Amino acid sequence: MDLSQIALVAIVVATIGLFLWGRWRHDLVALASLLSCVIVGVIPAESAFSGFGHPAVITVACVLILSAGLEASGAVQVLAQKLLPRAAGPMISLTVLALLGALLSAFMNNVGAMAMLMPLALQVAARHELPPGRLLMPLAFATIFGGMTTLIGTPPNLIVAGFRAEHANGAAFT
Repeated sequence: MDLSQIALVAIVVATIGLFLWGRWRHDLVALASLLSCVIVGVIPAESAFSGFGHPAVITVACVLILSAGLEASGAVQVLAQKLLPRAAGPMISLTVLALLGALLSAFMNNVGAMAMLMPLALQVAARHELPPGRLLMPLAFATIFGGMTTLIGTPPNLIVAGFRAEHANGAAFT
């Protein structure tokens, strides 16, 4: 191994250690890691930040902003309360929650959709005296499925679409 490979391994190990330690924010650790790679010479300075302009990164950032706005406004909670009547049984409640989770995660971050619906799922589970996992696991699967149905639903879809656009000579995404 030459010096640049040793430096890269050291930076990766330090980055993983800082992620696990949890004292610093993950975005700051990642940027410090990237900056360290530039300083050491592992990554050329002119290409270090080129990935931030990729359409997938910009789209994910926009979806995260949309998710935060929906969560802060309480719009999802109001919609869910309207769609979930208090007299509904556990299967109807689960079906409505799963459909709402799939619909939301098709257009926003899966984790954000799950985080917004989780308190409601816990309330429904308590109301019907069910273990929370009976509602949370199907809801998690529904949000994952919903994210896979659209191009912007999950970052891997965006990455594959960008790769296809660059290398597949116009072949369809589907």
